[in-house]
Amino acid sequence: MRPSILNKNIIPIIIIGMMFFVFGFATWINAMLIPYFKIACELTNLQSYLVTFAFYISYLAVSVPASFLLKKIGFKNGMMVGFWVMAVGAFVFIPAAETRTYGLFLCGLFLIGIGLAVLQTAANPYVTILGPKERAAQRISIMGICNKTAGIIAPLLLAAAILRPGDHDLFKSIQHMDADQKSLVLDALIRRVIVPYACVGSLLAILGFIVRFSPLPEIENFSDENNQPDNDGNNSIFKYPHLILGGCAIFLHVGAQILAVDSIIGYAQSMGVSIIEARVFPSYTLLATICGYLIGITLIPWCISQINALRLCTLLGIILSLLVLTAKGNTVLFGHHVDISIWFLVMLGFANSMIWAGIWPLALDKLGSHLKLGASVLIMGLSGNAIVPLFYGYLADRYDLRTGYWVLLPCYIFLVFYAFYGYRIKKWTFS
Repeated sequence: MRPSILNKNIIPIIIIGMMFFVFGFATWINAMLIPYFKIACELTNLQSYLVTFAFYISYLAVSVPASFLLKKIGFKNGMMVGFWVMAVGAFVFIPAAETRTYGLFLCGLFLIGIGLAVLQTAANPYVTILGPKERAAQRISIMGICNKTAGIIAPLLLAAAILRPGDHDLFKSIQHMDADQKSLVLDALIRRVIVPYACVGSLLAILGFIVRFSPLPEIENFSDENNQPDNDGNNSIFKYPHLILGGCAIFLHVGAQILAVDSIIGYAQSMGVSIIEARVFPSYTLLATICGYLIGITLIPWCISQINALRLCTLLGIILSLLVLTAKGNTVLFGHHVDISIWFLVMLGFANSMIWAGIWPLALDKLGSHLKLGASVLIMGLSGNAIVPLFYGYLADRYDLRTGYWVLLPCYIFLVFYAFYGYRIKKWTFS
């Protein structure tokens, strides 16, 4: 990156990096909410994964409208609105906890997801165009480090706020309590989320004001000489197969990624690990992702191209998924006595690290004036976080938690297809 370009874009990149930290905090905290709600609201596996469904289905509903909102009121005003909607969603947790109403919690998560969809629709195009196209994966990786660092911290902070040293024995004894005593205990458990989410809501409301009056420029002020459209008269984003297939790839990638993080506490519990001990496993997975980001930043593009990094990661995803399903054997690592398969699930964090960064520049290539709408299509792909875990929850209830991970294989098979061939398809051909 030339010094003049770096100096021009460094402040916007720092601001966007801070936003990705917030995205990560709001997103990965669900890894702790899922097992906690499962206990406090007495849910099945499938019901507990409605947490991810409610949170991420909003991306499917509002990503395209979000692009029109940003076009109408501007990116900075739009991001302020996004933060405020997230704040409202966090405050909804207060009456939801007071009444122990799972449906109301899901409404709060849906509102948080709506605000996050607006923010992501605004932030991701910035990262893609703020600098040379061939280094886009590097910039996206830096944003990913901000996101995943927050993800390491978020579930640990929430766990510290809502879990107590004697909870393991309490959770085991709940099933043997009479109805009235159980209701009192569960009511007390669920009310522990009130203070953390009241604090989160207040912070999000303040961040809305901060980003509105920040020096972040409007995206129209940037020109992208590397992203000019082909002069073929395309007026519809559906005429760009590499974009539509890229949206499908994002859908499957994020679904597989969220599954590796949000299901791992429950998987560890199935091995006899207490929830207090298991709370660290999402952080291990996200730490593996950060390691992948750091390697990507170091090696791309001088040692390996971002397309080859994408290909390697998708192939590794297939290998690790098969090992999660088939590998067996007791291990002791970092003080945890668990089956070896859980460490392959942790390593999926590494495999997932460069997939998002690799897909975005390929999918947005040569969209020209369709760039914003194209970004919205990719953000809609985040609804994969809502759908894929439900399939896992269904299989986990019907069979067992390990069998549920079969949903990972078709996800990575399609990602391999896109990395090797799908991104090159520039025109639909039907016989």
